[in-house]
Amino acid sequence: MRPGGVRRGAAGWAAACALLLTVLPALSACGADRTGTRAGSGGAARATAASARIPDVGDRWQSRIPADSRQVVAVYGDDEDSARATVVLYAKRGRLWERVRDWRGHNGKNGWTPDHHVGDERSPVGVFTLSDAGGVLADPGTRLPYTRSDDFAAPRWWERSHWHDFDYVIAIDYNRVPGNPPDDPERPAGEEKGGGIWLHLDHGSGTSACVSMPRPAMEYLLRTLDPARHPVVLMGDRAALKA
Repeated sequence: MRPGGVRRGAAGWAAACALLLTVLPALSACGADRTGTRAGSGGAARATAASARIPDVGDRWQSRIPADSRQVVAVYGDDEDSARATVVLYAKRGRLWERVRDWRGHNGKNGWTPDHHVGDERSPVGVFTLSDAGGVLADPGTRLPYTRSDDFAAPRWWERSHWHDFDYVIAIDYNRVPGNPPDDPERPAGEEKGGGIWLHLDHGSGTSACVSMPRPAMEYLLRTLDPARHPVVLMGDRAALKA
């Protein structure tokens, strides 16, 4: 998460994922905890059978995938209280979902919650659209609206391992206004519900609420996700997703 204004390329100064924008004393990187293990780059395409459903997801969450969505980034958390996850990209061909690629990654350092609030350091369970991207680095060739700005850069008083977390980000449309830059501070459901929850680069441990993954994964998603295919992220711990 980063604080900032609504103008692309002039977003404002840094803040952590899902922390209240106005509370500077609580500022910390997405995943200041050092207890996790570094995710591998992964990403090899897998030849798996196509399915009419997203695997290991129950009726409750299957029904929340928009009918017109043809791309789903599924984040399977290892456990309700775990910061580790597997990220899988599915693409719909005809009426079947095909597993395209997968990577290891991280979520909130305290795990997952169906009722996210500022400071709980848990990622929200749910289905959210993916509509905007940005980062410190130049647009790698994405079809998503992309805001390049140095304002995304992590403060240099954060640990060095976090400095490149926001080289690339994709905004998860949780408590935000789609169509605005990822660091837009507007919170439609109120500040206490948090926001600024992104897909971003992994630093090897849990985050404050974001989902992190290796650089090759972020580059691949940025170049693959297509607004015309209405991409969404389906995310939660495995037990919750099966509900």
